[in-house]
Amino acid sequence: MCKVICVTQSSLAENFPRQLERICKGGISRVILREKQLNEEEYESLAITALECCKGHSVPLSLHSFYSTAKRLGCSDIHLTFKDFSEGKGDSFETVGVSVHSAEEARAVSDRARYMGGRVYLIAGHIFPTDCKKGLPPRGTDFLHSVCAAVPLDVYAIGGITPQNAEECIKAGAAGVCLMSSLMTSPNPERIISQILEV
Repeated sequence: MCKVICVTQSSLAENFPRQLERICKGGISRVILREKQLNEEEYESLAITALECCKGHSVPLSLHSFYSTAKRLGCSDIHLTFKDFSEGKGDSFETVGVSVHSAEEARAVSDRARYMGGRVYLIAGHIFPTDCKKGLPPRGTDFLHSVCAAVPLDVYAIGGITPQNAEECIKAGAAGVCLMSSLMTSPNPERIISQILEV
């Protein structure tokens, strides 16, 4: 079964709390509160709302990059850039996600993860063309396969993922996929999630 992670961008949603509620009900594996457009104070306010929603549906929530905010709110899961992870900023968290862009970065994360008590997973991309990365060519499923083959960690594909191409990611070795804009804007995010869960 393909696992699905929701990466948020609240500005895309007509009503973010309501949309997140529907996504959590849809069988999502994890939510990553990305929100690069917010400052730390704004992010913390949104994180409180997201934590309440995700906790109510027993969905793990990872805060993104704002590790000080995560510690203040008692959130045990964080998602980091490769640079921040390499500097040890995820060491005190139970579950750490890391964005990687090469097999070499994946191996470096895996080597460090062996000395951490918590669980570490990777997000690799972007795999397919996406409006989020306009002008940048996608790395494709061969790249995804090289990352998955390089490490024993779970790898999630990101970038242009749809119910139609999710299976290609699983065949390349991914544990699951990440979706952002489609879940943020869809009037029926539950249907998108269910279609991918069937892959």
